[in-house]
Amino acid sequence: MLKVVVGHSNDPDSLEAITEVLEQCHQSLSGDIPQAGILFAAIDFDHLLILQQINQTYPEIQLIGGTTDGEMSSVLGFEQDSVSLMLFCSDRITIRAGLGRGISQDLEAAVETAIVQAKTGHQEPIKLCITFPESLTASAALMLDSLNQALEKKVPIFGGLAADQWRFQQTYQFFGTEVFSDAIPILLISGDILFSHGVASGWKPVGKKGTVTKASQNILYEIDRQPALEFYHHYLGKLPPSSEYPLAVFDVDESHYYMRAPSGVCDRVLGSVTFFGDIPEGAIVQITETTHDRILTASQISMMQALENYPGKVPAAALYFSCSSRRQILGSRTKEEYALTQTGLTQELPSSGFYTYGEISPFKHQKISCFHNETFITLLLGGA
Repeated sequence: MLKVVVGHSNDPDSLEAITEVLEQCHQSLSGDIPQAGILFAAIDFDHLLILQQINQTYPEIQLIGGTTDGEMSSVLGFEQDSVSLMLFCSDRITIRAGLGRGISQDLEAAVETAIVQAKTGHQEPIKLCITFPESLTASAALMLDSLNQALEKKVPIFGGLAADQWRFQQTYQFFGTEVFSDAIPILLISGDILFSHGVASGWKPVGKKGTVTKASQNILYEIDRQPALEFYHHYLGKLPPSSEYPLAVFDVDESHYYMRAPSGVCDRVLGSVTFFGDIPEGAIVQITETTHDRILTASQISMMQALENYPGKVPAAALYFSCSSRRQILGSRTKEEYALTQTGLTQELPSSGFYTYGEISPFKHQKISCFHNETFITLLLGGA
């Protein structure tokens, strides 16, 4: 059995906010002691104080989290400038936290350190990994590749990159009672855990496909041996590449695609376009388009996929990871995203989530995880 509770406060004072959150959790726990937790918090809170308060209440808790570009939960729905805490209780599921520091200096060593630490105490095979890593100091695609390799491509990975409310200055990662930057915190889960997920964006490919013929990590120089900017201009006229028209990047057999959003930076002399994630040379790409309604409907589709694939009777909790670019485009309609995830439920489901600088999950029906942009990820959790 898995019991999950959520607390969420939009009080601007850090101490008042976490006090309210912990009281909400205490009432829902009804005396149970949580084994692990996930904390999402806006960038301007006193994160160290918040973590210390959680630790004083639950000294043995395995806790990770990160800063956000917006928060959502079953308590308050969508909020900005808030604090959300999800706690997990189970005597048949093991959840352990690990942290790797300095991912920009030695990525493989940081990932390995986090995994070794988080594997401590597990008696059964690891079934699931959740992570909220740094977004600004290292390539997220390379980081995820390293994590997939370290877990021998056997463990699906879910989560999102820490954010800082579209400032792109510094994000923070949480581990126990400490606050870090340039780090990767993870939870590894084993035992009688059940889970399923859904992935949807709302964008649809249009026009002809092209092949990436020159790229360097997140800078795309050429498509079909022509400047990348010309590829965009062919479809958009003189409109600059923007997050409203991301690229679909197809997998090897072109049955699935992940999204790559332009950052707004381009070099008109070189014809290059910079994205919020790496694009490999040789990849097949296609311009995409959408509407606000289709972006919103994607959150509902993501939730329905997860519900249809859930292997148990009723999930115990939901985690949501949505892209900060989606929030930027949706504006005042952002609150509808979370609301639409609830339309397929017959009863309230404890849930928490945040707006990220990039989302992490496998494609539908796959195990190996991928780095996404502009996508809505649903992760359902429960006990066997």
